[in-house]
Amino acid sequence: MFVWFSLPAYLPTIIEEVGLSSTQAGILAGAIPATYIPLALATGLFVDRVGPGRVVGVGVVIYGLAQIGRSLAPDFLSLLATTLLIGVGATTITFGLPKLVSVLFPADETGRPSAIYLVGASAGSALVFAIGRPILGPALGGWRALFFWSGVVSVGYGVGWLLIALASRIDATAVADNDEFSVTGMLSDLRLVLSHRDLQLVVVIGTMYLFLNHGVQGWLPTVLESRGLAAGLAGQATSLFVLAYVGGVLVVPELADRFGIRRLALVGCGSVTFLGGTGLLVGGTGLLMALAIVVTGLGTGGISPLVRAIPPALEGIGARLTGTAVGFIFAVGEIGGFLGPMLIGVLHDVTGSFLPGFALLAASGLVVAVSGALLRRRESAV
Repeated sequence: MFVWFSLPAYLPTIIEEVGLSSTQAGILAGAIPATYIPLALATGLFVDRVGPGRVVGVGVVIYGLAQIGRSLAPDFLSLLATTLLIGVGATTITFGLPKLVSVLFPADETGRPSAIYLVGASAGSALVFAIGRPILGPALGGWRALFFWSGVVSVGYGVGWLLIALASRIDATAVADNDEFSVTGMLSDLRLVLSHRDLQLVVVIGTMYLFLNHGVQGWLPTVLESRGLAAGLAGQATSLFVLAYVGGVLVVPELADRFGIRRLALVGCGSVTFLGGTGLLVGGTGLLMALAIVVTGLGTGGISPLVRAIPPALEGIGARLTGTAVGFIFAVGEIGGFLGPMLIGVLHDVTGSFLPGFALLAASGLVVAVSGALLRRRESAV
């Protein structure tokens, strides 16, 4: 996630240096989510049949190489191409890790391990805003140097992961119940996943979660700078969102699993997110804004592990089809992940204000709450 959000962290600088419009900046901020739309479902099917170990290792190497390429990009099109390639690598992480968790843990105990890897991802996001932008970037010589060296580190980590996965043979366990690449088997799995009513509601929730999360992290530093906050402080304020997000990731799934209230927790998180998103509209740069950032982060963080933890517990899905189910969620959901940052940029170009775009972010919290209530009603009816 350090690599993913290094562009939003430096977006104002890149806009000025490369000469981007707000629309182009929004497209770049939403480019990684956009790759999930065509690739997510296929990647999920692939992970279910090959296993998460090797797929994740290769994916990390891909996005590390793409980050190195992005450090050399001279214009919008080259930035877009390398950012899309980062998205290709990122899909393997998004679907490989839930698959790994579903293989190693029982379906009703996936909340905590899901939270652990999401905390790691959030730490990367927080670090790039809190340390990468104000400290590491200037020390290394600017955004291009930061991009280059973070790409090098990623490539090294990916190679190490791949070697460990091959030595441990984790993929042999992960694919034991699947019929490899049988066309009939894959079509049967797709029909089951795509027609699952509860999973369809989780897809709606995932779409709104990604719309909100990518919209906030993609544009919050720029919005705060437009309100007069210094670039370093704007980045650190965005890291506050990520830290609160981590709090939601840690607390919500733990409580939801302990009391068996995963679906009710979605209603609460959606409501909290709506309140926080409303505060982002009117908060300025003072204490109210800081409180709104924290509340929004807590609600958003709570939604994230629930979206990943619910599919393995659904009847007909289980560990065997977790990769495909999560792929379905993100194939549709990342339409929201792309539209969030893009619409904020387009609406700013049209209206000259960030308020319309951030109003849509707040409204996404309400959609999560309503969808969670419907999901809970279906559970009660069974």
